[in-house]
Amino acid sequence: MTGDSHVPNTKGVLCNAGAGAAAGVIAATFVCPLDVIKTRFQVHGLPKLANGHMKGSLIVGSLEQIFRKEGLRGMYRGLSPSVLALLPNWAVYFTMYEQLKSLLYTDGCHQLSIGANMVAAAGAGAATTIATNPLWVVKTRFQTQGMRAGVLPYRSTLSALRRIAHEEGIRGLYSGLVPALAGVSHVAIQFPTYEKIKFYLAKRDNTTTDTLSARDVAVASSVSKIIASTLTYPHEVVRSRLQEQGHHSEKRYSGVIDCIKKVFEKEGIPGFYRGCATNLLRTTPAAVITFTSFEMIHRFLVNLYPPEPQPQTL
Repeated sequence: MTGDSHVPNTKGVLCNAGAGAAAGVIAATFVCPLDVIKTRFQVHGLPKLANGHMKGSLIVGSLEQIFRKEGLRGMYRGLSPSVLALLPNWAVYFTMYEQLKSLLYTDGCHQLSIGANMVAAAGAGAATTIATNPLWVVKTRFQTQGMRAGVLPYRSTLSALRRIAHEEGIRGLYSGLVPALAGVSHVAIQFPTYEKIKFYLAKRDNTTTDTLSARDVAVASSVSKIIASTLTYPHEVVRSRLQEQGHHSEKRYSGVIDCIKKVFEKEGIPGFYRGCATNLLRTTPAAVITFTSFEMIHRFLVNLYPPEPQPQTL
């Protein structure tokens, strides 16, 4: 994301990890209520609000309904596993992304090709997805359990992990992993697009990508997020439905292909875009907060702890 040196160093890794973790937690806390709504739309479809009709916008009405029935706690369901997942998620992601980029640079080249950038983004995405999938399963269960009567609720993130492992085994902890890995295509689109927009803005202003203003970073992150989210959203619906179905005594879907077939047969193409508008309202500011926070925190940490000078090679 930042930095001119193509050689990884310990301080650089720590700066990437620290900035990534901090940025992820800030964003998760800010957008959690919208994340709850998005997950419920994906799993249960659009809700019927007061008296069977919409009062104001669907999103505002849904927030009011959750707050009325479940209180403030209901609006922040799943925040704990989200934070626990995002701490390593963005810390590992940004670190691995920078490390893979450094390996893919070629001598005399100051910018990665689109293909190399996609490889770096996808590789980092796959590693973090596998590492954090159990926590995303818990987050989905937390966010939807307020809608299901007669199901023993999970008490905490740790107890949920233990219970899922005991009742459903490793398969339960990694439910939704295949569509989640398919979601690597999201970052494979988002990050190269983000880098290209940053490069364009830096070239326009005759500066470097490391010195872009927070406003320019916000523009690059929002545009790249909207493009990537719209193109790859259907995998999120499939993933959420597979992760949530552990609440049921009988599985609604036997796997990814079965889930895709049933959603298409019952709901058509719109079924794969349930909650997409809410998702964009959630992920776009989340991306702006995450990327802008990362860039600013990273710059601060790099200035505070400058990277070790690299040995010169002849």
